[in-house]
Order: sequence, then structure tokens, then C-alpha cells
Amino acid sequence: MTSISGDNLTQDAFLGGRVQLLQPRKGYRAGIDPVLLAAAVPATSGELVLELGCGVGAALFCLGARVPGLTLAGIEVQPDYAELARQNAALNGMEAQIHTCDLRQLPGDLRNTCFHHVLANPPYYDRTKGSPAPDSGRDMALGGDTPMADWVETAARRLRPKGWLTLIQKADRLGEILTAATARLGSITVLPIAGRDGRDADRVIVQARKDGRAPLRLLAPLVLHTGPAHLRDGDDYGPFIRSILREGAALPRPR
Repeated sequence: MTSISGDNLTQDAFLGGRVQLLQPRKGYRAGIDPVLLAAAVPATSGELVLELGCGVGAALFCLGARVPGLTLAGIEVQPDYAELARQNAALNGMEAQIHTCDLRQLPGDLRNTCFHHVLANPPYYDRTKGSPAPDSGRDMALGGDTPMADWVETAARRLRPKGWLTLIQKADRLGEILTAATARLGSITVLPIAGRDGRDADRVIVQARKDGRAPLRLLAPLVLHTGPAHLRDGDDYGPFIRSILREGAALPRPR
């Protein structure tokens, strides 16, 4: 991937402007998924948080904006995206340790740290299927070559007892996640995300707890948009979804 700078960047507002992110004009660009991911993490001030595959830091800094006082760390395999994450930490007045590395080869300080929360938005597509994206950064972000089991295994190793893994992923990869998670984690909840009422969920937010013992729970779906179809210009997110995307509201913990 070539260096990203100057005219190749945009500065985009998240959470109604509370978070500003430098992003590549072409390549992988954060949308609503990292914002939903951040909203799902049940963090409280003073806790340690690690994001695997943090990109430019969208989820990490949206979480940091919602919950002040967190100790933030991220890893990103693509050097240019990792450097943008460092710049975005400074841009948003947050402290975050961003490491450029593969999640299977963490530096010593991360291997020696246990976190209250690990979050991740693993690549959505299996690289063995379909054609690569023309931009190498986007191709890596959407179709990395690290097995889902490695994402979950790394997260489980880095969690302290009773710590939480939170990840967002395409619904058709739920089986891979559950297979990996049940070997190391428990108290698993699955939140389906549907575009509209009556439509199949195409994404899921999965949470699992280290040393958790509660049974698997399939939660009621989170519906993003109002009405059966998009009928006007502009977004038609439901009021609760808008409060997450614009105001930094949290997704409630399952009862």
C-alpha cells in the first residue's frame, strides 16, 4: 500500500462531530459498523481496552469518546492505517497505544497485559472466494487472510478473567465465530442486525466472556431503518439507531 497523505485523505465526523477521523479518500473507509461495535462494548472508566485490527481507529475512538478514562490500545497490520490511527488519537485528544503488527505476533508489552475488553471488526469476506478489491488497503480490510479462529484465540488470550470480547461480523460467518468462541469463552450473546423489519439479519454483534458460564443467548434483532423501504433522500435510521450514530449512545446490556 502506498503512503496516504494530503489530498489522499478526508476528515470525517462521527458521533455528531465528537470524533474526527482522517481516512483514505480511496480504500477502506469506516461506516456505521465500527460505531455500532463501540456502542456494544460494556466498558467503564478506568478499564483497559484492546482493539484487534483497529484500522484508522473508528471503533476505538468512538468508544473513548463515549467512556472517558479508558486505557486504549490497538493493533493494525497495515502501517499506513496504523499511522492514521495515531494521528487520529492526537486529533481527538486521546491517548492510545497503536501497534503495527499481525495479531498472531503481538509485541511483548501486549502479550504481558490482560484487558477488560477486546473488540474487533474482522474482515467480512473469505479471501478464498471472489475477486480482490482493486485497492490493497480495502482488500486487506475486507478480506484479510487471518482465520476467524485466530482472531478469537488472540482475544481470549488477552482478556483477563471475566473480561469481554465484542465483535461485529457478517451473519453468514456466525458459525465460525461460535465454533471458535465456545472453545475458550462463555456467556455468549448474539445480536442480529437487520436493515429493516421483516428482513434477514446480515450482520451480528457477538459478545463472549472469559470464564463465563451462562448459556448462549440469541437476542431480539436490532433494526437499523424505519419503514419497509427507503422512500426519501437522507438517512431513515430509527430514533435509537440515530442516538447511537449521532449522540454516542450505548447499546443496552442484555438483561
